[in-house]
Amino acid sequence: MRRVRAIAAALFVAPLLLLTSAPAGAAPSETTSVRLLAITDLQGTLEAPVGESSNVTEPNGRRVEAGGVAYLAAYLEQLRHNAPKSLLYSVGDNWGASGVASSLFHDEPTVDVLGHLDLAASGVGNHELDAGAAEFARLRGGGCHPDTGCRYSDTFGGATFPLVASNTTTADGTPVAMPFSVDYVDGIPVGVISALPADTPAALPPGVRDEFRFADELDAIDATARTLDYLGVSAIVLLLHESDDAGSPAPPCDERQGPGHRLAAAASPLIDVVFTGDNAARYDCTVTDPDGNPRVVMNPHSRGQGIAVADLVLDHATGDVVRERTTSFNQTVAHDITPDAEVAAIVDRANEKAADQAARRVGVLAAPMSRRTGPTGESALGNLVADAQLSAARVAGAQLALTNPGGVRADLDGDAEGVVTFADAHAVQPFENDLVVVTLTGEQLKEALEQQIQDRDGQAIERILAPSQGFSYTFEAAARPGDRVSGLALDGEAIALDRDYRVALNRFLADGGDGFRALGSGRDRVQVGTDLAAFVDYLRVNSPVPVPSTERISAPT
Repeated sequence: MRRVRAIAAALFVAPLLLLTSAPAGAAPSETTSVRLLAITDLQGTLEAPVGESSNVTEPNGRRVEAGGVAYLAAYLEQLRHNAPKSLLYSVGDNWGASGVASSLFHDEPTVDVLGHLDLAASGVGNHELDAGAAEFARLRGGGCHPDTGCRYSDTFGGATFPLVASNTTTADGTPVAMPFSVDYVDGIPVGVISALPADTPAALPPGVRDEFRFADELDAIDATARTLDYLGVSAIVLLLHESDDAGSPAPPCDERQGPGHRLAAAASPLIDVVFTGDNAARYDCTVTDPDGNPRVVMNPHSRGQGIAVADLVLDHATGDVVRERTTSFNQTVAHDITPDAEVAAIVDRANEKAADQAARRVGVLAAPMSRRTGPTGESALGNLVADAQLSAARVAGAQLALTNPGGVRADLDGDAEGVVTFADAHAVQPFENDLVVVTLTGEQLKEALEQQIQDRDGQAIERILAPSQGFSYTFEAAARPGDRVSGLALDGEAIALDRDYRVALNRFLADGGDGFRALGSGRDRVQVGTDLAAFVDYLRVNSPVPVPSTERISAPT
């Protein structure tokens, strides 16, 4: 196989010259096979996730310990060995919300690992953009960090693989990356395009979301597919960083109705395979494209715990995929294989450089804390984070705190004695969001809680905010909008709709993130450090930390 790394950039200079004259050496057979491999949402997870997140459930119901980039690299090598012609893609969110060994070095170790995995191309996810356009450009193109310099290595060369974003520009209209990339398999060009949701700004941190613009994803996908087709690329892969149906167990293929699945079916019939991302659960489905033809849509386990595998047959006469001969499966990255030594060495080096700060003891747990939610959407760990934020924010008059489930990124187990390190705490609160206190009326507070269920393209998305101790209410998800929340109380006293309350929030929520527009209307904002600092301080002061109540939200009787 001949791979052309920079072909997407070159296509903008001389597209017809490059693609109407196919490379020499095409196989004489009528068809050739290629294995497509895809990962998604690695999120700087260099080692296997811990706690309940360390295991994945196989289709037979067996729980398997999985993840870690050294094991991921070993499985990729095995899968490539069994199919010599292969292309590896990432659907995005390669970094961001990263573990401490990557985060402390601005995710340079993760970029280094991805280069060793030999990616053909990666889509851009929302987390690649978390630190803004300039930092995204640095991680893509190389150079030392402007504030801290090069601390992980003497130099930093940036990504050695193409980053693709078909519908994303900076605020002035400059594309953040090329809209597609092309590789050759036995002389046949295989193109890849990538898109994020048009509403991605709601998922970006404040101060960053205004740096980017996102066109309608379906329009951009179809336009880019037409461009590739015009240039002579008939085999086309879509990397779609669009969330889909969640839940455990995940719904079967014929019942999936999430936006990712709907877009996978609606996208141009020129597209042959769709890999989705921004999902935790894996699936392997077939959808019908607008011309009535089947195509595979897949999502592997996130955080390095799975690989989507699609085996394609390419027709030399047409350059297209013989879709009826496509086969696919999801591979779990289990710990039943010898980890890749070269990638393991990168992880060891990052861990060694981060060791002093990562291993610092910050507290002791009375019992492990889980993100797993109960019937009302509460989790012990989410409530603990809210309690920590309230404690830190009382200096600015905070009376209650709310935190979003998407900001709580890992379980908190501690070691055998319950000891929690800085690395453990950082895994829970990796974004280091500003912690702020705002004034909201009781009516605005109720409105925000009503927004815990949102409509996204006809699908109800539920995001239950974790409440701090002393704040309680009743929530009925099945009720009509506006009537879902009742009985709001603070320390046993009913919340008055016309009264002001001081509420602690991470800055993402305080700016209306995750669709909580009512929280974005808060007044008299005061910053009180960061959410991570509040969490670390709370663990230190309150050790041994008890498991908080998960009865702050009640169901109607």
